[in-house]
Amino acid sequence: MIRKILALSCLMLVLTAGTACAEPDDLGQRVLAETNAARQNPQRYAQYIREFKKSFIGKGYRLPGSLNVVMTSEGKPALDEAVQFLSRQRPLPALSWSPGLARAAADLVREQGGSGETGHGERSDMKKRIDKYGSWRSSLGENISYGPDTARQVVMGLIIDDGVADRGHRKNIFDRSYTTVGIACGPHPLYRTICVMDLAGGFQSR
Repeated sequence: MIRKILALSCLMLVLTAGTACAEPDDLGQRVLAETNAARQNPQRYAQYIREFKKSFIGKGYRLPGSLNVVMTSEGKPALDEAVQFLSRQRPLPALSWSPGLARAAADLVREQGGSGETGHGERSDMKKRIDKYGSWRSSLGENISYGPDTARQVVMGLIIDDGVADRGHRKNIFDRSYTTVGIACGPHPLYRTICVMDLAGGFQSR
Protein backbone atom coordinates (compact mmCIF):
# COMPACT_ATOMS: atom_id res chain seq x y z
CA MET A 1 0.00 0.00 0.00
CA ILE A 2 1.41 3.37 -0.98
CA ARG A 3 -0.23 6.48 0.37
CA LYS A 4 0.90 9.77 -1.13
CA ILE A 5 -0.26 13.00 0.51
CA LEU A 6 0.79 16.52 -0.40
CA ALA A 7 1.05 18.99 2.45
CA LEU A 8 0.87 22.24 0.53
CA SER A 9 -0.79 24.34 3.17
CA CYS A 10 -0.53 28.06 3.89
CA LEU A 11 -1.69 27.51 7.47
CA MET A 12 1.81 27.99 8.89
CA LEU A 13 3.73 30.03 6.34
CA VAL A 14 6.85 31.06 8.24
CA LEU A 15 9.54 32.96 6.37
CA THR A 16 12.75 31.36 7.56
CA ALA A 17 14.98 28.64 6.15
CA GLY A 18 16.82 25.57 7.38
CA THR A 19 19.31 23.09 5.95
CA ALA A 20 18.68 19.77 4.27
CA CYS A 21 20.34 16.89 6.09
CA ALA A 22 19.53 13.71 7.96
CA GLU A 23 21.67 14.21 11.07
CA PRO A 24 20.13 13.38 14.47
CA ASP A 25 20.18 16.99 15.71
CA ASP A 26 18.50 18.62 12.71
CA LEU A 27 14.95 19.91 12.41
CA GLY A 28 13.86 16.56 11.01
CA GLN A 29 14.76 14.80 14.24
CA ARG A 30 12.84 17.40 16.23
CA VAL A 31 9.83 16.86 13.95
CA LEU A 32 10.07 13.15 14.77
CA ALA A 33 9.96 13.91 18.50
CA GLU A 34 6.98 16.22 17.99
CA THR A 35 5.18 13.63 15.85
CA ASN A 36 5.69 11.01 18.54
CA ALA A 37 4.41 13.41 21.18
CA ALA A 38 1.20 13.72 19.18
CA ARG A 39 0.91 9.96 18.58
CA GLN A 40 1.59 8.98 22.19
CA ASN A 41 -0.52 11.64 23.90
CA PRO A 42 -3.04 13.09 21.42
CA GLN A 43 -5.22 14.59 24.16
CA ARG A 44 -2.32 16.65 25.48
CA TYR A 45 -1.43 17.68 21.94
CA ALA A 46 -4.95 18.99 21.46
CA GLN A 47 -4.14 21.64 24.05
CA TYR A 48 -1.36 23.03 21.84
CA ILE A 49 -3.90 23.60 19.09
CA ARG A 50 -6.32 25.24 21.53
CA GLU A 51 -3.54 27.65 22.50
CA PHE A 52 -2.69 28.30 18.86
CA LYS A 53 -6.33 29.18 18.19
CA LYS A 54 -5.99 32.20 20.47
CA SER A 55 -3.72 33.85 17.89
CA PHE A 56 -6.45 33.77 15.19
CA ILE A 57 -8.28 36.83 13.90
CA GLY A 58 -10.95 35.63 11.50
CA LYS A 59 -9.26 33.22 9.08
CA GLY A 60 -5.83 34.61 9.81
CA TYR A 61 -3.42 34.42 12.73
CA ARG A 62 -0.51 36.44 14.00
CA LEU A 63 2.93 34.97 14.36
CA PRO A 64 4.53 35.49 17.80
CA GLY A 65 6.28 38.84 17.96
CA SER A 66 4.97 39.93 14.57
CA LEU A 67 2.21 42.19 13.30
CA ASN A 68 1.90 40.12 10.12
CA VAL A 69 -1.30 38.09 9.67
CA VAL A 70 -1.05 34.70 7.96
CA MET A 71 -4.25 33.70 6.12
CA THR A 72 -5.66 30.17 6.15
CA SER A 73 -8.30 28.47 4.02
CA GLU A 74 -10.70 27.34 6.75
CA GLY A 75 -9.83 29.38 9.81
CA LYS A 76 -10.80 28.29 13.32
CA PRO A 77 -13.21 25.49 12.27
CA ALA A 78 -10.25 23.41 11.04
CA LEU A 79 -8.58 23.80 14.43
CA ASP A 80 -11.79 22.85 16.26
CA GLU A 81 -12.14 19.75 14.10
CA ALA A 82 -8.52 18.78 14.79
CA VAL A 83 -9.06 19.17 18.54
CA GLN A 84 -12.15 16.96 18.35
CA PHE A 85 -10.17 14.32 16.46
CA LEU A 86 -7.30 14.38 18.96
CA SER A 87 -9.71 14.18 21.89
CA ARG A 88 -11.02 10.86 20.53
CA GLN A 89 -7.73 9.46 19.22
CA ARG A 90 -6.18 6.57 21.13
CA PRO A 91 -2.43 6.72 21.87
CA LEU A 92 -0.17 5.01 19.34
CA PRO A 93 3.38 3.64 19.58
CA ALA A 94 6.23 5.99 18.78
CA LEU A 95 7.75 5.93 15.31
CA SER A 96 11.39 4.92 15.05
CA TRP A 97 13.94 6.94 13.08
CA SER A 98 15.05 5.45 9.75
CA PRO A 99 18.32 6.82 8.32
CA GLY A 100 17.46 5.34 4.92
CA LEU A 101 14.07 7.03 4.76
CA ALA A 102 15.68 10.25 5.98
CA ARG A 103 18.14 10.12 3.07
CA ALA A 104 15.26 9.57 0.65
CA ALA A 105 13.42 12.54 2.16
CA ALA A 106 16.57 14.67 1.92
CA ASP A 107 16.82 13.91 -1.81
CA LEU A 108 13.42 15.52 -2.39
CA VAL A 109 14.32 18.47 -0.16
CA ARG A 110 17.46 19.12 -2.21
CA GLU A 111 15.63 18.66 -5.50
CA GLN A 112 12.80 21.06 -4.69
CA GLY A 113 15.14 23.43 -2.90
CA GLY A 114 16.84 23.92 -6.25
CA SER A 115 13.83 23.82 -8.56
CA GLY A 116 11.20 25.57 -6.43
CA GLU A 117 8.70 22.85 -7.33
CA THR A 118 6.18 21.28 -4.94
CA GLY A 119 4.53 17.89 -4.69
CA HIS A 120 5.60 14.25 -4.74
CA GLY A 121 6.00 13.74 -8.47
CA GLU A 122 4.75 10.47 -9.89
CA ARG A 123 4.06 7.60 -7.51
CA SER A 124 6.82 5.60 -9.18
CA ASP A 125 9.24 8.48 -8.59
CA MET A 126 8.58 8.45 -4.85
CA LYS A 127 8.99 4.67 -4.70
CA LYS A 128 12.22 4.75 -6.74
CA ARG A 129 13.64 7.48 -4.52
CA ILE A 130 12.91 5.44 -1.39
CA ASP A 131 13.90 2.06 -2.90
CA LYS A 132 17.36 3.50 -3.63
CA TYR A 133 18.12 3.44 0.10
CA GLY A 134 16.60 0.13 1.17
CA SER A 135 13.51 -2.05 1.22
CA TRP A 136 10.20 -1.13 2.85
CA ARG A 137 7.51 -3.40 4.26
CA SER A 138 3.74 -3.33 4.43
CA SER A 139 2.96 0.33 3.73
CA LEU A 140 4.59 3.49 2.45
CA GLY A 141 3.54 7.12 2.68
CA GLU A 142 4.82 10.66 2.41
CA ASN A 143 3.85 14.01 3.91
CA ILE A 144 5.36 17.29 2.75
CA SER A 145 5.12 20.55 4.67
CA TYR A 146 5.89 23.89 3.07
CA GLY A 147 6.41 26.98 5.23
CA PRO A 148 6.73 26.04 8.92
CA ASP A 149 10.24 26.23 10.36
CA THR A 150 9.73 24.76 13.85
CA ALA A 151 8.84 21.19 14.73
CA ARG A 152 5.59 22.12 16.46
CA GLN A 153 4.44 24.28 13.56
CA VAL A 154 5.20 21.48 11.10
CA VAL A 155 3.32 18.83 13.05
CA MET A 156 0.39 21.05 14.05
CA GLY A 157 0.05 22.09 10.41
CA LEU A 158 -0.08 18.47 9.23
CA ILE A 159 -2.59 17.52 11.93
CA ILE A 160 -4.86 20.51 11.33
CA ASP A 161 -4.50 19.91 7.58
CA ASP A 162 -6.09 23.24 6.63
CA GLY A 163 -7.64 23.14 3.17
CA VAL A 164 -7.19 19.36 2.72
CA ALA A 165 -10.62 17.76 2.54
CA ASP A 166 -9.66 14.21 3.51
CA ARG A 167 -7.13 15.26 6.20
CA GLY A 168 -4.70 12.84 4.58
CA HIS A 169 -1.59 14.17 6.29
CA ARG A 170 -3.22 13.71 9.67
CA LYS A 171 -4.23 10.19 8.69
CA ASN A 172 -0.61 9.39 7.88
CA ILE A 173 0.61 10.66 11.26
CA PHE A 174 -1.96 8.56 13.13
CA ASP A 175 -1.78 5.47 10.91
CA ARG A 176 -0.99 2.51 13.15
CA SER A 177 0.55 0.58 10.25
CA TYR A 178 3.51 2.97 10.13
CA THR A 179 6.33 2.07 12.48
CA THR A 180 9.29 4.04 11.14
CA VAL A 181 9.93 7.40 9.52
CA GLY A 182 12.69 9.51 8.03
CA ILE A 183 12.40 13.29 7.90
CA ALA A 184 14.48 16.00 6.25
CA CYS A 185 13.99 19.76 6.12
CA GLY A 186 15.66 22.57 4.24
CA PRO A 187 15.26 25.82 2.29
CA HIS A 188 12.65 26.26 -0.44
CA PRO A 189 12.81 29.24 -2.82
CA LEU A 190 9.05 29.89 -2.77
CA TYR A 191 7.86 28.72 0.66
CA ARG A 192 11.24 29.23 2.35
CA THR A 193 11.12 25.95 4.32
CA ILE A 194 10.25 22.41 3.24
CA CYS A 195 10.01 19.31 5.43
CA VAL A 196 9.56 15.87 3.88
CA MET A 197 8.32 12.97 6.02
CA ASP A 198 8.64 9.46 4.54
CA LEU A 199 6.85 6.74 6.52
CA ALA A 200 6.83 2.96 6.21
CA GLY A 201 5.54 -0.13 7.95
CA GLY A 202 9.19 -1.16 8.23
CA PHE A 203 12.42 -0.28 6.46
CA GLN A 204 15.72 -2.06 6.00
CA SER A 205 18.44 0.37 4.95
CA ARG A 206 21.06 -0.70 2.44
